[in-house]
Amino acid sequence: MPDVSRLNTDSHSYWMEQAFKEAEKAYKAKEIPVGAVVVLNNQIIGRGHNQREILNDPTAHAEILAITAAANSIGDWRLSDTTLYVTLEPCPMCAGAILNARIPRIVFGVDDLDHGACGGAIQLCSGKYLNHKVDIIGGILEARCKGILDSFFRGSRSGK
Repeated sequence: MPDVSRLNTDSHSYWMEQAFKEAEKAYKAKEIPVGAVVVLNNQIIGRGHNQREILNDPTAHAEILAITAAANSIGDWRLSDTTLYVTLEPCPMCAGAILNARIPRIVFGVDDLDHGACGGAIQLCSGKYLNHKVDIIGGILEARCKGILDSFFRGSRSGK
């Protein structure tokens, strides 16, 4: 397993691959294919994929589910020293959860220019008035992450 503390492209790609596997689960369940994992000390402590339709829950985004699983895994809502890997740039709701969980680093696959809150549409994860700053790295496995989203939306528009 790669050393996430070194923060190199290879380790980011490895963990994003794990998040992508979660996105594939969402795709198979006919959910928007977004997946997320929370990593601490080179171990996944939380996983999630979109389940809004399945759970009838507007908050059941991949990031929220992965953050909740991670907090339960370590018995603490503070997820300092973790990295969140997610296939799509987090929305404002998820960015708020990331800040509240004290996650210091987000790595995502593809920008969301319509709803992204880590610089795509707006920037909520860093600012001079926040007491918690988040390092943001985008574009990891971007083509694959974009590809599964494009495939999903092409299929949903054609009624498949």
